[in-house]
Amino acid sequence: MSVGSEKLDDWLNKQAVTEDHITAFPLQALAATLDREESGDTVPPLWHWLYFLPVAALAEVGPDGHPKRGGFLPPVPLPRRMWAGGRLTFHAPLKVGEHAKRTSTIANIEDKTGRSGRLVFVTVQHAYEAGGELKLEEEHDIVYRDAPQDGARPQQPSLAPEGETWSRTIDADEVMLFRYSALTFNGHRIHYDQPYVTQVEGYPGLVVHGPLIATLLVDLLRRELPHATLQSFAFRALRPTFANQPFKVCGKPSADGKTIDLWAKDHEGYLTMRATAALA
Repeated sequence: MSVGSEKLDDWLNKQAVTEDHITAFPLQALAATLDREESGDTVPPLWHWLYFLPVAALAEVGPDGHPKRGGFLPPVPLPRRMWAGGRLTFHAPLKVGEHAKRTSTIANIEDKTGRSGRLVFVTVQHAYEAGGELKLEEEHDIVYRDAPQDGARPQQPSLAPEGETWSRTIDADEVMLFRYSALTFNGHRIHYDQPYVTQVEGYPGLVVHGPLIATLLVDLLRRELPHATLQSFAFRALRPTFANQPFKVCGKPSADGKTIDLWAKDHEGYLTMRATAALA
């Protein structure tokens, strides 16, 4: 049974509060996955996605591997779900040993029809606090899509910009995808189940996590500017990236060095993610 826009709107302003204890192991494990060393007790930008994880019983998991819809997130009756982008403002880093709280609010639901069929965008606002201090504000965009239609014309991709100042090639294989799924307790089958992703969702291969690519963009910035302080970060996923097809993360600072353009491009040179970082 389809769920109309008026029913989805019932989820607007719905809130959920999640608490977590910031521990060291997830940071160590992600650092190993990204082939880098981390020292200190602060959570690097975007690594907060290792915490506040949804823990659903197997009986409450849907056919795509995600928790069933209709709990906190609205019951959008479309089969494909992706992380479309987000905007973050960093006030202070979370630290190992802190007990932290995340307050999540369904801020917007937008129902559209595009070339590929019906699209529903859900925006969730997150506020992260520890010790009575606001640490981080985030807007998280989720897109729900129709199943691929026979004979549908794929959207023409855009070529990535040229002239990057920095770049790094990433070979995201099954092991990297498995590790990131495990670290974020992400059961979405498009990241590890080859028959499912190709036969049910219609992709040509395993899909690299959008937040992993965003993390790699910020990781590039941190490698090039290790002493910089990130003030804000906004990103938008434009095209899926697939495992075992090496892609590049690229960056180009502005003339004053305060703003960094970041993007990812696939093995064919097509733009897959665009981002902007502002430094304090």
